[in-house]
Amino acid sequence: MFKILKKDSKTKARLGLLTTSHGVIKTPTYVFVGTYANIRHLSPLDIKRSGAQVIISNTFHLWDRSKKEKNFLAKGLGKIPTMTDSGGFQVLSLAFDDKDRVGKFMKDDAKLDTSYKRTKIKITSKGVKFFYNKKWKFLGPELSMKIQAKIGADIIFAFDHITSPLDDYAYNQKAVKLTDKWAKICLKTRNPRQMLFGIVQGGLFKDLRIKSAKSIGAMPFDGFGIGGSYTKEQIAGVLKYVIPHLPDDKPRHLLGVGKVADVFEAIENGIDTFDCVIPTREARHGRLYTKTGHMDIRRGAYSADKKVIEKGCGCATCSKKISRAKIRELIKSEDVKQNAAGQRWCLMHNMWFFNNMLEEIRAALSRGTYQTFRDKFLTRFNG
Repeated sequence: MFKILKKDSKTKARLGLLTTSHGVIKTPTYVFVGTYANIRHLSPLDIKRSGAQVIISNTFHLWDRSKKEKNFLAKGLGKIPTMTDSGGFQVLSLAFDDKDRVGKFMKDDAKLDTSYKRTKIKITSKGVKFFYNKKWKFLGPELSMKIQAKIGADIIFAFDHITSPLDDYAYNQKAVKLTDKWAKICLKTRNPRQMLFGIVQGGLFKDLRIKSAKSIGAMPFDGFGIGGSYTKEQIAGVLKYVIPHLPDDKPRHLLGVGKVADVFEAIENGIDTFDCVIPTREARHGRLYTKTGHMDIRRGAYSADKKVIEKGCGCATCSKKISRAKIRELIKSEDVKQNAAGQRWCLMHNMWFFNNMLEEIRAALSRGTYQTFRDKFLTRFNG
């Protein structure tokens, strides 16, 4: 169930509550990625202390585990609302031999290119055949629903046909038709105890995005995801095409987007939740977020720095007065346990930073001062 508490008067941002079987999610909120049903180096208690409200795990990577276990997300994540994706994006990533050319984001000057071939996947009307671990496998809408039911997330996503930013109009047109077809199958074969989100596709083509949004939006999904790959500068445009054609009373999720500036862009275009690996992936490499930008804690400049990561920060790392120097020493250590301890301190800080940023955004929406807060935050944040 989704309840809108307040709408911003100058943007499409809204304040809401998304109720799941494992708790109520205050929206807008950041969804952290726990690919393998955990966040490496963090315990469920650590995750709770970070302020995380919801975690998304990966159906493709949990496929084998789901054959042996059921409803296992709580083991690594604790009693927290969870999501699982459909597995479709991972299948796309297997499609191209040259992975540097195709990804979630492309350079702003990327051009359509039909010269490459999908050598490792074959799209069929029933799903996708793909070559993985030296053998051909198959994943389609019915199987995706079955796997996600076994994993047991509160919110799951329909299996869709994601495209590359390099795909032309004709290819995206076919993908929209297949996404529609598969969406209907997902609705028929879903576990009714899970919330199911349909996904809008259409690439960078306005008419296809609108067509997909109208079609998927008319189906009885519990919420909607906006999927696909695009350049950074095109996110806002895609959202402006899509959002007006989705039901206003249901939650909207932006898949795989979560840089600081993109968070604000998404929220003021009507997005309620969004997931991204940035906070956790960058933390494990020592890149830490503060209100003025980033710091690379691995740099020699911090080797004797006794200050905490950020003064006034409420994360577990800064609250325990773990110094920059200590974190640097740990994360650069070749000792596995010490390195893991360093990563843990970084993870808890970054997750708290993004959670706190969203808490402040929600507070600004509640007060009716969202734009003022946004301008002040982004002016100060250099990154």
